[in-house]
Amino acid sequence: MTSLFYKSKPIIGLDVSQTGLRVVSVDREKMLVHGYGSVDLDPSKVTDNLEKSQDYLTERVNSLFNDSIVGRLDSNRVVLGLPAVRTFARTFTMPASQESNIQEAVNLEVEQYIPLPLDNLYVDHQVISRTKKDLTVLMCAVPKRFVDTILKVVRSAGVEVAMVEPSVNAVSRLLEYTKEGGLPTVIVDIGPTGTDIAILDKAIRVTGGLNIGGNTLTLDIAKKMNIPLEQAHQLKVLSGLSAGPRQEKITNSLRPSLTRIANETRKVIRFYTERSSDETKLEQVLIVGSGSNVPGLGEFFTNELIMPARVASPWQALNFASVTPPAKQLRPRFMTAAGLALVDPQEIIT
Repeated sequence: MTSLFYKSKPIIGLDVSQTGLRVVSVDREKMLVHGYGSVDLDPSKVTDNLEKSQDYLTERVNSLFNDSIVGRLDSNRVVLGLPAVRTFARTFTMPASQESNIQEAVNLEVEQYIPLPLDNLYVDHQVISRTKKDLTVLMCAVPKRFVDTILKVVRSAGVEVAMVEPSVNAVSRLLEYTKEGGLPTVIVDIGPTGTDIAILDKAIRVTGGLNIGGNTLTLDIAKKMNIPLEQAHQLKVLSGLSAGPRQEKITNSLRPSLTRIANETRKVIRFYTERSSDETKLEQVLIVGSGSNVPGLGEFFTNELIMPARVASPWQALNFASVTPPAKQLRPRFMTAAGLALVDPQEIIT
């Protein structure tokens, strides 16, 4: 991915999504949070290609860094997280004897599996495992136009970008600091407007996503039951899929969108298992994100995917010390930014 190198400044995490900007500053040696902040975005003002959104986004970035910080930020040097639904990531294997041709192999993988011309993409790769015979390579690509626009907006606010990566990579990094992150895992990160899906097996192996999130679930209930959005949200977070007097209507409202998330998760799992070069078995599904606050969600995915699934919060890995933490219901919003801030400086290349 696009990366720049600054030798001395600490790294902070900046998460960019359709609905908000979140920033977190963490001392990765002590897992100590020094500061954080967020501003919401109006999705109607954030266009898909971002061309018409630049002035609005610039104003919101300035508002975030100048007016919305709790505690302090250690620098203005960020690792920038982008939604996985806007990126492409795949693993493939190749003979170890052909490592000198790895760039050609990566380019071929891009041309075969990504529906955009190579010249329109930023492409990066990493060897994530090797044996005497084979290499396992993670390839990641993102549209240049999208990245260039985000970089222009962020830099116009005086922010230095050290690295760009898919946001689900950051969530996996935070999970690895907890007991939950030690097993081969399917991550389902349900945000407000989209869901990112990834396979974590010592490294992110493959990603996917779709434009269904927590707001979609709320809207589904409101439409199906003909009730206001605020009431629908309350039913979603208080009743969800658990037993109750209105259970059948709520479940029928939620099931179509949740089934689509489960189906996309199966595709990601199938892609991984068909191309895995070893006998690693996926052992769990961890559901995270601000849209995961639906009672009964773990049981739903356990039944759909025939794999143990539960809602997880790696929040306990962070130490806020003297900084007032976000309210409990807002904490999932900051997980991605915190994971971005935990990037090992050695990962940032010139």
